[in-house]
Amino acid sequence: MRPRSTSAANPSSTHIESCLSRSAEDVDIILTRLKGFKAFQRFHPSLLLQICSCAFYEYLGKVFRQGDIGTSWYAVLSGSLDVKVSETANHQDAVTICTLGIGTAFGESILDNTPRHATIVSRETSELLRIEQREFKSLWEKYSQCMAGLLAPPYGAMETGSNNDSEYNYNPQERPHLPKYDALFCSSMTVPSEKLQRGGKVMRNAILSRAPHMIRDRKYHLKTYRQCCVGTELVDWLVQQSPCVYTRSHAVGMWQVLLEEGVLNHVDQELGFQDKYLFYRFLDDEEEHTPLPSKEEKRESEEELPETILFLAQMGPDALLRMILCKPPGQRTGDDPEIIYDELLHIKALSHLSDTVKRELASVLIFESHAKAGTVLFNQGEEGTSWYIIQKGSVNVVIYGKGVVCTLHEGDDFGKLALVTDSPRAASIVLREDNCHFLRVDKEDFNRILRDVEANTVRLKEHEQAVLVLEKSPRASSLGNIRYTVLSGTPEKILDHLLETMRMDTHHSDPATCSVNDFVLMHCVFMPNIVCYIFNPVCTYHAVAPPGSEQERLEYAVTCKRRVLNLALRWAAVHTHHLQEEPAALIFLEELYGSVSNDSRILRALKDFVPDLEKVVKLQYQKVLTQFSNGDEKLVKTQPIRNCDDILLKVYCSDHTYTTIRVAVAATGSEVTSAVADKLASNDDLILVHLSSAGEKQMLKPNDVSVFSSLSINGRMFACPRDQLNALTPLPDQEGPSAGSMSSFQLMSSKDLAYQMTLYDWELFSCVHEHELLYHTFGRQSFRRTTANLDLFLRRFNQVQLWVVTEVCLCGQLSKRVQLLKKFIKIAAHCREFKNLNSFFAIIMGMSNPAVSRLTQTWEKLPSKFKKFYAEFESMMDPSRNHRAYRLTVTKIEPPIIPFMPLLLKDMTFSHEGNKTFIDNMVNFEKMRVIANTIRAVRHCRSQPFNPEVCQPNKNHAEVRGYVRKLCVIDKQRTLTTLSYRLEPRRT
Repeated sequence: MRPRSTSAANPSSTHIESCLSRSAEDVDIILTRLKGFKAFQRFHPSLLLQICSCAFYEYLGKVFRQGDIGTSWYAVLSGSLDVKVSETANHQDAVTICTLGIGTAFGESILDNTPRHATIVSRETSELLRIEQREFKSLWEKYSQCMAGLLAPPYGAMETGSNNDSEYNYNPQERPHLPKYDALFCSSMTVPSEKLQRGGKVMRNAILSRAPHMIRDRKYHLKTYRQCCVGTELVDWLVQQSPCVYTRSHAVGMWQVLLEEGVLNHVDQELGFQDKYLFYRFLDDEEEHTPLPSKEEKRESEEELPETILFLAQMGPDALLRMILCKPPGQRTGDDPEIIYDELLHIKALSHLSDTVKRELASVLIFESHAKAGTVLFNQGEEGTSWYIIQKGSVNVVIYGKGVVCTLHEGDDFGKLALVTDSPRAASIVLREDNCHFLRVDKEDFNRILRDVEANTVRLKEHEQAVLVLEKSPRASSLGNIRYTVLSGTPEKILDHLLETMRMDTHHSDPATCSVNDFVLMHCVFMPNIVCYIFNPVCTYHAVAPPGSEQERLEYAVTCKRRVLNLALRWAAVHTHHLQEEPAALIFLEELYGSVSNDSRILRALKDFVPDLEKVVKLQYQKVLTQFSNGDEKLVKTQPIRNCDDILLKVYCSDHTYTTIRVAVAATGSEVTSAVADKLASNDDLILVHLSSAGEKQMLKPNDVSVFSSLSINGRMFACPRDQLNALTPLPDQEGPSAGSMSSFQLMSSKDLAYQMTLYDWELFSCVHEHELLYHTFGRQSFRRTTANLDLFLRRFNQVQLWVVTEVCLCGQLSKRVQLLKKFIKIAAHCREFKNLNSFFAIIMGMSNPAVSRLTQTWEKLPSKFKKFYAEFESMMDPSRNHRAYRLTVTKIEPPIIPFMPLLLKDMTFSHEGNKTFIDNMVNFEKMRVIANTIRAVRHCRSQPFNPEVCQPNKNHAEVRGYVRKLCVIDKQRTLTTLSYRLEPRRT
């Protein structure tokens, strides 16, 4: 290292060989330069001034080698540096574990005079700020809390990031002795971010404008607290301000955001916001005689308030979770464990764990955060002390001699192996990015949970082979008995256990009853022949009673019959029209009905079952012929498409002629090609192709089921010899419209459009059978069942989304495009009013399509009121924390609801792919239970009928109805992008 000379021509690099000769002007110039770096902006002003007085400015002229004795501490002002670590003294085998960028630092080993723990190599010309050892130690003693948290060692000086170096680990009782790296809550040492500081000012001004009595002097225990608010009053006020504040706990999280940043403070410096009679003070009120906001400031705050609340609403849930996780486990009360548990339900690494284990983890998890990329969480070879789950950010897994072997992201976990095997860490974990958050389980809690799980697990065996695995529930049944939950087992043993434990006098919410419902809903995955089992006379309706008195034998027979009848009715209710496709099921139900009718004459306890069973047996379904095209059939009320129905399907040839064939809904690819060959009297070996409007060809497999429903919006089905595959071209009508339809629908009421869209969406949604969700998740090929109704519903979502993009991109006049955006925002608002979240999301996602979002001139002309509406709607699409914003919204809505179906399917796929269906040749019933819960969410949405009288349509309702059911769209993104650039060319 060599210091550069002072140059008046280059004031930004002011430095001298002797710090004593620096003038006040020199210090000001250096201070201006340092304030330009984000990392230094959060330093306390007095710390910054001292750095300006003692620091030197240097270029990196040589490498620092691992093992050298350090003499200075460095911060990177420009350029970048590689950090290399060698397991041996030979620098040839050093591997890069991270890269240091602007604002990072290195050289903390000078604090204890230890050798450098890594080699630093410049990747490019780099400017450094250097502080010599003596000055750095002096600064560290005075400002260690601030420096460690905000300019943390980028690679931890190769020291383990133990419990006390985490940014959010804290104990409220130990406030005077903050942990070494605890900087988040040192509000006196940090400067709030500009946006949150402004947000706090807006909230304060809005309160002074709308409810000035909330901020006033308060007396408590003979002490006066100046200009304070009460926690409960702040929560009350915030909940009333906006519908995007979902619950009181959500509001608590939003105030916690401001508390963490020091914009709002507890009068006694407590670190967590509470919905209690506690006093809080805004930062602007900390100083005495703070002037009240002017009329202009109040007006500006009123305008900014919706956007500020929206911003805080997005950050609130994370802040609430952080606050709860930062509490010692013994101090978590009320809803705290449930909030943590809800978070765990959507973490990939925990998806295979039982519900009981997740609840155990929720009670012991600790939050840990590290501010800087490059921090080493633990080193290879160290003893394992904790298991980590990544809540936010990513880490690199580094092995000596190999370098970075993989990267782990949000939802992944690491560190469990060393705890399970009690062996040293197999790799080092290095933060890949700034501000990473982790959920941590310490070794003692980890081992206790493992012991508890094993102690509470009961395994039933037959012939030395496990056939049923039960877990003792931590909560006893309503009668005080020990309750067991099924984890896995053979299908027969699971059903035996559920029938034995099912009580006939309990509500449907009883866990045993819920488990029976889960079995009935999911049995097609692991026990498709449930009818054969119920026919079994040993343990079903005709079960033989064990030896005993006549009364005991009679009671046993009645109980068995009632249980089987209860199971059969639940099974029939789930299957509905699918029963008509199973001859064995119909025969079984008719025989069961006959038996119950006869037995009910003697056994009065069975009489109640006769009418319900009669309804099921007498239900008749007529075979339906559906024409699958873009014709007028959409104007007729939609009926469910069933496996046994037939469809009329257009199949095109390479010369664009077509033939119409009649095939079964569940027809395979080979059956369709065979029907086409017969119709065309062709002897060629035909292949079936899905041709998109973009010319993309997808060859369909011979065993693909229900091939027609997989077509894209403007896609067409082609059949041709294999040698003609490359010659296939899209039909002219696949291009979509060349002119928009704004002139038609602009005259229609936004509310009428939203109502008719909701009516059509409800018809499509109502047709989706619950089992179609299972077929979609597990693969319909293995069931040979159609998912046509679900496919059409999903296709509708894409169609509405593309309709928005198409109309905007085909509108050549700027003023009309602005009117279009306003129209779509209004329609979206009415869709949300009608609880049609499917079309609501489709419209908003259409507006966020790159072809629309890039039209800056159009968006600039949009009135601010509509921009705020759109921002609020867009926030509901926020995917963070597994779409928490959407999930919170749904919990506040009563059925009927048309849900955002793609997210529900994502949840099911997540549960399916993250868990095995069979464990040790037994059904993983915990997995079945989780997937069934998602399907129950769909059932809840349809638990109330849609009321067509919710909106009185205008006289042109037939025209509106016809329009929304036959939307013409361009489904080729490249075409839409080209149209977009014609409207507003790229700015140079």
